[in-house]
Amino acid sequence: MLKNLILILLQASLLLPAYGWGFRKKNKSKSEEPKPVPKPERTIPEDLQILMDSYSDIKIQAEYSEEKNDWIISFENYGTPQIFYWAEGSVLPEEELINRENYWHVVYKYSNELRDPKTFTEEEIATLKEYGTVKNRKKAPGTPMFFFDAVYASYSRAKIEPHIITIKFLGKGTRVHERILEPLKNVEAKILEAEKKSPEVKTFIKELKSAAAYNWRQIDGTKRKSFHSLGIAVDVLPVAYHGGEVFWSWARDKNPERWMMTSIKGRWMPPKEIIDAFESEGFIWGGYWAIWDNMHFEYHPELINKLKKE
Repeated sequence: MLKNLILILLQASLLLPAYGWGFRKKNKSKSEEPKPVPKPERTIPEDLQILMDSYSDIKIQAEYSEEKNDWIISFENYGTPQIFYWAEGSVLPEEELINRENYWHVVYKYSNELRDPKTFTEEEIATLKEYGTVKNRKKAPGTPMFFFDAVYASYSRAKIEPHIITIKFLGKGTRVHERILEPLKNVEAKILEAEKKSPEVKTFIKELKSAAAYNWRQIDGTKRKSFHSLGIAVDVLPVAYHGGEVFWSWARDKNPERWMMTSIKGRWMPPKEIIDAFESEGFIWGGYWAIWDNMHFEYHPELINKLKKE
């Protein structure tokens, strides 16, 4: 009897350590292990997506940075890697983030409707008058050029000029950036097609004096580069304005107090078919601006694409 009891205790001493005397915790199954918290899905802002789609040949990438709490935009163009921050739409290099209040958004609502100056309030008139002063234009926010400099290699005159080409537009010699060659050819083809049906378009072509584009210079009254410096803006000037005003600054020189009230009929304008042809290929018209420039067309497919979505 005693011998059997000793044998039972000996067997238990060998088995119980392996089972922890019944208190050994079971290994947690994989389903019981804490799961990593997935990162919230981020949707690319609509305006950023429009910008990316408008320059799709450059293959722009956008990735959200939790650390920076912003979208980081990267691409390579003309052999140079580029990195920008979305910065709520201003598209800035990191060192300019602290100055974001000095810049407009790159993608904004382009209004292609003429507003009759008769509808301006006195407050709007005062604002336009103030904006037209040299002092105000120097300190006012403006377009951030960083993204466009990367797209067109326009960091300096020496950098951009290898990409400027000489072409004919409606029979006039001009110099433009190579990136807008095809859109501008398409504009010309549409204008020549419209000429067959429109006497106004035929007169416009006949009276066209020049189609000046590339000109390395600053915007009048500011320290910012003009888009003419990038070779993506075209000024279509006629031989005669037929008594109409063509540019707000020239009108201001004649009438400093009320230049902004120049009537629609009192301005020289290209025919609507001309404006439509440019817009259909990604150009905006300066005649729609409150600070109007009726001879001016500027290549901004991102603005035309945003307009199409609205």
